[in-house]
Parts: sequence; structure tokens; C-alpha cells
Amino acid sequence: MRRRLPITSSTVEAITAWQRMRDRFEAPSVSDSYLFPAITDNSGFDHLTSNNFSAGLRAWVDSLPSLDSDALDAEGTILPFDRSLIFPYAFRHSFAQRHADAGTPIDVLRDLMDHDDPKTTMGYYRVSFERKRQAVKTLSLMVIDRHGSSVPCSSKAYEQRSVAVPFGGCTEPSNVKAGGQSCPIRFQCSGCGFYRPDPSYLPAIEDHANSLRGDRERATAMDAASFVIDNLTAQITSYDDVATKMRKRMAALPEDERSELEDAAAVLRRVRAGGDHKLLPLTEVSKTGE
Repeated sequence: MRRRLPITSSTVEAITAWQRMRDRFEAPSVSDSYLFPAITDNSGFDHLTSNNFSAGLRAWVDSLPSLDSDALDAEGTILPFDRSLIFPYAFRHSFAQRHADAGTPIDVLRDLMDHDDPKTTMGYYRVSFERKRQAVKTLSLMVIDRHGSSVPCSSKAYEQRSVAVPFGGCTEPSNVKAGGQSCPIRFQCSGCGFYRPDPSYLPAIEDHANSLRGDRERATAMDAASFVIDNLTAQITSYDDVATKMRKRMAALPEDERSELEDAAAVLRRVRAGGDHKLLPLTEVSKTGE
């Protein structure tokens, strides 16, 4: 159906390794253009069928000598993973859920999943009020400023600024009042004294720094003025510094606290990505005709 899906370099390597292995055995001629060929010429299909794939996956999973979960019993022993939960559709679900947890915008994930109804995609972003409240409580203690210094706040204060800007919280009064749509310095957050990021924004911060690097390369190729290059470089350095200090703080936490923090960050990223933040209109309303 000519769908296009971005993949990681590790997936590329796995496909390349499989292609080399595939070339070692004879496949039906009708399967030449398929990554996974039909088993025989009499299969009725030019490619491997879903039933064949499911059976092969089940045989492989059952053959694994051990398969651990991330859960522990009362004595702290790692529990085995329930193998019945491993089937082809589960990979699609996991793919979608991990994107939702990472804060991928709902319209982007809808395209990646090829959903007709956005309500189907929205199902991956649902977070209970209690989980969000607990996540806010956890993250509010890990807020820093643009220098990387700790500036913890109350859960209420965190909520008031947590959706103001894409790369962290913002406490600048006029911007908060405008719902994050009126930044006095054009969203150069890392250079602002009102900038308040926390670990839930780490992926966005690092992605933005990489985007700025791309902008700098394009600006250099365009022979842009030095002040343009210098401004981009300063922003990149500042965002990198924030991300580095945040990761160091997280690495210094005990493993159980770090795990709790990462779970809380995933919850809030999902809320922000799936939320439809409606703002009250700022247009002045004339009293004429009252």
C-alpha cells in the first residue's frame, strides 16, 4: 500500500543481515520482490502469510530458555514474562504505546499507525487523573532553571506552567497568561530566566538541539551573517548544558527513584502529546449594543 515508516539504524542492520541470509536459500521465483518469501510455490501467496509468521514467532518464543519480565515477586526475584502475551499484533501495540509515552503528537502517531479514526489513536494517550496527579507531584521536585540549578516547586505551581512552552515550563507572567503564545524573546527558552524544564521534557530538549544543529548547517551553507551562526551555536550549547545536567541529576538517584521519575515523565509526555489544549479567546469584545 506504499506506506512509509521511519526505522532506526539497528533495524536497518537487522534487515540487511536477514537479506544476506535470505540470499543463501532458494525461494519461489514469485517472491523475489518480497523481504519474506512464500514457503513454497504452492502456498497460494507470493509472500509469507500472517499465519505462517504467527506460527514461526510462537515456535521461536516457546524455544527461548528464559524470558524475564521487569516485575519482582515478594522476595525480589525477577518474575518470568508471560509468553502468551507475545504475538504479532502485540508489537504494533507496543510500537504505538512507546510513541505515546515519548510524547509523539497524536496526529503524527495517527499517520504512523495508519488509523482512520483519531479516536483509535487517542486510546494510547489516556491517563487517569490519579496517575497524572502523582506524576506532577514527582516531577515538580525535579524542576531546574536554565543554569541547571534546582528550583523545586509545588504541584500547583507546576500545573500552572507545565504546558506553557514546548521545551519546559515557563513562569514569565505575560506568556503564561497567553497560554504560552506570547513569548517576549521568541521562544529562545534556554536563554530565559523564566525557563523551568524538568526530565519529562528531555526528549523535546534534545530533539530541539539537534534541529538547531540542522538550522546552523543550513545557515552556514547560505553564508549567513556570523551573528546568526553565533546565536544558533549559543542556543545549542545552552540546551545541551541543560540536558546534560538534568541527566546527571537523574543518574545520581537511587535506581528505584530514577525508575519512578522516568515513569512519571512518560505519563506527562503522553498527556501533553495527546491533549487538546483549548485556550480562552483573547480577543476584546465590544460592549456596544448591550
